Amino acid sequence: MNRLAGAKSSYLLQHKDNPVDWWEWGAAAFEEARHRNVPVLLSVGYASCHWCHVMAHDSFEDPDTAVVINRGFVAIKVDREERPDVDATYMTAAQAMTGQGGWPLTCFLDHEGRPFYAGTYFPRTPRGGMPSFAQVLAAVSEAWRRDPAEVTSAAGRVAAQLRDAASQGAGAAAGPGTADDGPAGTGMGTRTRVGVRPGIGATELDHAARLLLAQIDRRNGGFGTAPKFPPAMVIEFLLRHYERTRDTALLDAATLTLDHMARGGIYDQLAGGFARYSVDADWHTPHFEKMLDDNALLLRVYAHHARLTSSAVSARVAEETAEFLLREMRSPTGGFITSLDADSAGVEGLTYRWPVDELASALRTALPAVTGTVAGTGTDTGTDTGTDMDTAIASALKTFGVDPARPDPEGEILRRPTDPEDPIGFEAVRAALRTIRDTRPQPGRDEIVVLRSNGLAIAALAEAGAALGRTGWIDAADAAADAALRLCRVDGGWRHSAFEGAPGAGRATLADHACFAAGLLALYQATGAPARLVAATELLTDMLRLFREPDGTWFDTAGTGAASDGPAIIRPRDPTDGAAPSGLAAAADALLTAAALTGTDTWWDAAEEITASVAGLAVQYPRSAGWHLAVAEARAAGPLQIAIAGPAGSHRDELARVARRLAPGGSVIDVGESDAPGRPLLADRPGVGGRAAAYVCRGFMCDVPSRTPADLERALHENGVILDTPGPG
Repeated sequence: MNRLAGAKSSYLLQHKDNPVDWWEWGAAAFEEARHRNVPVLLSVGYASCHWCHVMAHDSFEDPDTAVVINRGFVAIKVDREERPDVDATYMTAAQAMTGQGGWPLTCFLDHEGRPFYAGTYFPRTPRGGMPSFAQVLAAVSEAWRRDPAEVTSAAGRVAAQLRDAASQGAGAAAGPGTADDGPAGTGMGTRTRVGVRPGIGATELDHAARLLLAQIDRRNGGFGTAPKFPPAMVIEFLLRHYERTRDTALLDAATLTLDHMARGGIYDQLAGGFARYSVDADWHTPHFEKMLDDNALLLRVYAHHARLTSSAVSARVAEETAEFLLREMRSPTGGFITSLDADSAGVEGLTYRWPVDELASALRTALPAVTGTVAGTGTDTGTDTGTDMDTAIASALKTFGVDPARPDPEGEILRRPTDPEDPIGFEAVRAALRTIRDTRPQPGRDEIVVLRSNGLAIAALAEAGAALGRTGWIDAADAAADAALRLCRVDGGWRHSAFEGAPGAGRATLADHACFAAGLLALYQATGAPARLVAATELLTDMLRLFREPDGTWFDTAGTGAASDGPAIIRPRDPTDGAAPSGLAAAADALLTAAALTGTDTWWDAAEEITASVAGLAVQYPRSAGWHLAVAEARAAGPLQIAIAGPAGSHRDELARVARRLAPGGSVIDVGESDAPGRPLLADRPGVGGRAAAYVCRGFMCDVPSRTPADLERALHENGVILDTPGPG
């Protein structure tokens, strides 16, 4: 019997009609395996994972394969978006056993949940050196039947090695490995050192920046060859390092990467939003799934680059990405869904591809409707002669980077290598093509609402909205925060996710607590609502209690849950950044921000402990520690605190606009009445001459107040490099 019909997960519901007798993760499934004396088959994936769909079609929907699974195994299906704790444990095991990881993740477990064989995607028939899934099932069944004691003994040895690695912090600097559907960290974690002051100072930050510059792709931007992932967190570090040191090579590297991604096929040139990664080094051909984590991080870094450089490209991409999130990734509950599928109607990228003939036909339909002006040419269509239309189509194709002489699948991906001659007309053509595209089969939505991902989206929308003057983005962030508070706060604790208005089964992780707290802190700075600051500080208090041990060891998950929750062979902890900031990096970010806003020494010290603990990782493998480095840069700059205090009005608003436009990344900004209750940064900061004034501070020690926007602009431009600033107290 398939037991997934009542699941709180889009991914599990995709498998509810499989002939496989799926169980959800829990103690009951392991008790069933013990009762039947068969091993457990654990399959982990997520709703927008292309290769998960392929394996499902090949194997889990196949009645013959299902018979073999049902006869010889208890099969458990897990959504990594719903149970990141389970995914992290067995991804770590798979990487330790095979040297690689990815999704779908396939593990075989004994009755105690200990793995003895693992892999990722297995094809229906042998190919490329991989055994077929049927061969794997047969071999595992035979090994279990022939000598179950030896299999469980081997599983015990694997589990012991994993526990030893975790206790020793092994692999903390190994860096993330890359799999078909995204990166997965190889490290087990790290042990923080209580009482040690920051280990990432000016020297370490300079070294990390130099190493990144040596590794960057000088032609296309980004790092490595193929596949190539958007390095949002690393670029944020480079921008912050540039702001502190004024090393233009760092800004050039960031600009190169952001511009090439914005003009490539990895970016949806019609509707905005980024795909998960590019299958080539040129950012040309995407792997088409769109993830909330990626787009939130990219929105934030493009908005930062836009205000730092006045780049029209970055400003456009920030706006389009924010609007994409609001238009296509909002949940009916008010939060944000996790992803859009790579596939439509079972075909990867079907929604987004434009065969040349189809595109030319669509342009022929769209162009006459574009207010009489040909997009990209500035030419009046007038009588709409065939020559005019052919010229207009050729111009639009050129702007989209489509070569009619290259009718291969890569040529079906719209890019934007050049800017249109007529931007207004081109925008009308984009809208017309998007309308045509909307009639095609659309990618599925993973409707699960994840606390960590919503925290990232809230922070991005609040920060970008405040910096770029888009109040609608801040309102959307506010609504998402309300939804998360309503859906994921259960009986005094936090859940990792919600689905269709109900909380999910998994408890919130370190990354959930930290990212959501950071989102609330960004929202507090954008709105001045003290309730957001209170909620964030409560989250951080819970975070320290649940995930930090007295000896300074941090874990990604809380302690053992209820007996019905299933086995937990290790408590995962991995400091390396992957598709999103690691829990440890996110914790350092939220703690440092909260300390800068409130002056709480406990949070300041905890943030510095974390930063000290990952110095080796950050210096040796900076691509795996982008968010750690970005947090360390904020710390190296102070972090800068800007209090704009005094009566409300246009003068205070203008001071706030200057601060939000010019403050370095990682700064904190509080705007409100002097001595407003519950807002420590505004305490003892009076206005001047009956009007608001701006205070530029570090560690709550401030320069003379800036009375005018010009004074504040000078103060921020003259902001020097200050390292080893005393704590907020």
